[in-house]
Amino acid sequence: MTDITHRFVESASGLRMHVAEAGEGPLVLLLHGFPECWYSWRHQLRALAEAGFHAVAPDQRGYARTGGPAEVDQYTLLHLAGDAVGLIDALGEERAVVVGHDWGAPVAWAVAQLRPDRVRGVAGLSVPHRPRSSRPPVETMRELFGDGFYMVHFQQPDVPEAELGRAPEATFRGMLYAASGDAPGFLPVVPEGGGFLDVCPQPEELPAWLTEEDIATYAAEYADSGFAGPVNWYRNLDRNWDLTAAWHRAPVTPPALFVAGDRDVVAAGARDVIDRMRDFVPDLRDTVWLPGCGHWTQQERPAEVNEALLGFLRSL
Repeated sequence: MTDITHRFVESASGLRMHVAEAGEGPLVLLLHGFPECWYSWRHQLRALAEAGFHAVAPDQRGYARTGGPAEVDQYTLLHLAGDAVGLIDALGEERAVVVGHDWGAPVAWAVAQLRPDRVRGVAGLSVPHRPRSSRPPVETMRELFGDGFYMVHFQQPDVPEAELGRAPEATFRGMLYAASGDAPGFLPVVPEGGGFLDVCPQPEELPAWLTEEDIATYAAEYADSGFAGPVNWYRNLDRNWDLTAAWHRAPVTPPALFVAGDRDVVAAGARDVIDRMRDFVPDLRDTVWLPGCGHWTQQERPAEVNEALLGFLRSL
């Protein structure tokens, strides 16, 4: 079996990043989401390596072994895209295919939009490319879903990371189950006076794709850096809107792929955007829907995701 190795790499952005990697060949950068880390790509690292690619999954800014600065304003989309482009530099490559899941998807789309010269192709899992809105996003989400909507809830200082970090194994067990295709349904709206984990109950038993060893691994990876950095990504939603005015409605021009589960609450809530994504991603090669799959796309359906990614990679 192909080994996954680990090292630290100094991104040209100035951030020292932990990366997991496997294989040799054209570079494929795998960007995780929330609340994850390199480990969410464990099934893809080996599959891509064995197919002749250099697969690299970093812990992104603020996460796990990479960690990051304390200041909230150091977690903007421009910082995150800069980390990824700087990692391509640090790995000695001119171009890469950039793949992102959940929060990693907006980073991947941004890298492809801002630096198409560095991107051979881009793939988004769960989260489609959304063109820049006409209004700041937090205000809009508050009007649509109320103060309890998790992205609005996460704007509070200190409270979300304290709750998530209180019992990390329970946090990962609840969140990974609640948003999966095996759960009865997931509405990420915090009840009044409650916390985010109130909508992520502990499962009676884990789904087949998730083990107690997986949960213990996530908890161990977060042991030092905690949840403040990851939550800071959400605290920059309006700042991102301000900073990206120059790219308002700019297209994403590299070849693209989108993959999502049909039981993913994020993708389900973005069907209209997904249906019209080619308006802003003109070289969208395919949209792949995975029946019965929830939000944790590449973990819940590794074989199908690997097949879709490899088909896309070989077409470039």
